[in-house]
Amino acid sequence: MTLQQLKYVDAVASCGSISEAARRCFVTQPTLTEAIRTLEEELRVAIFTRTAKGTSVTREGDEFLASARQILDDAARIQEKYTGESVRRPQFAVSCQHYAFAVSAFMEVVQANDADSYDFTLRETVTGEIIDDVARHRSEIGILYLSRRNERPIRKILRKEELVFEELFEAKPHVFLGKNHPLAKKKSVSPADLDAYPYISYEQGVENALYFAEEVMPAIDRKKNIRVRDRATMTSLIIGLHGFTVASGAHAKAYNPAIVSVPLKFDDSIRVGLVRRAGIPLSRPGEAFAAAVRAKVANAARR
Repeated sequence: MTLQQLKYVDAVASCGSISEAARRCFVTQPTLTEAIRTLEEELRVAIFTRTAKGTSVTREGDEFLASARQILDDAARIQEKYTGESVRRPQFAVSCQHYAFAVSAFMEVVQANDADSYDFTLRETVTGEIIDDVARHRSEIGILYLSRRNERPIRKILRKEELVFEELFEAKPHVFLGKNHPLAKKKSVSPADLDAYPYISYEQGVENALYFAEEVMPAIDRKKNIRVRDRATMTSLIIGLHGFTVASGAHAKAYNPAIVSVPLKFDDSIRVGLVRRAGIPLSRPGEAFAAAVRAKVANAARR
């Protein structure tokens, strides 16, 4: 087993394609394929499965890949210490629903990283893609929520993909309104109070199943619905149209100073948590991100 073989395994897992990994590693596809085949034979483990749709990591490969990346990181740090040259950029990716605290935690990880170069990714995306990103190694961590309405189907999908959900906090639903909205100063609102106003929710793409919705109150129950894909558009519509959305009020102040949160009279709760691959240790940036998220949740709970 060589460091070069580990680099090839890392590249294939990241790209999901042997041809793309070969291009990034500046070798021919047969050279890369043979190196991985030799490694699998030496270790007597199948790291990848190859299908017409591409290359995916096996369960045994998951465990091997986590160890391989740690070795590559350690080797890079040793070489940088004694040669002054960075030979491996730290890599980390997280996929999440639209949570301001996740963005803040991600920024802390970037700011704390002292490498000369790095390759970090933050994807604010739809629920189905979050699960798929973590399951397919495109992201190391996902952040989403469970509720009474969606828990059974979401947990079924997580089990199938061999992912686990680690709860961070539980909160009651709140509506996010512009600070000049007619309901902004109320102590609480009911779904009926909101009938006259447009409900702004996140569109979930082709998998627009009810249990994938990012908002705990179903849009199907509302008279006026607008779906968007990004947070900036949602904020503009909430303010400009006297619209509203439903989210956790636990971190509302980090959302936007022009937005206020009001408790919603709705019989359900929001349990936000981390999604990760079962039994696979996090990378150093992954551990730093998870710690930053937990610290923000704990600080918010104390206030």
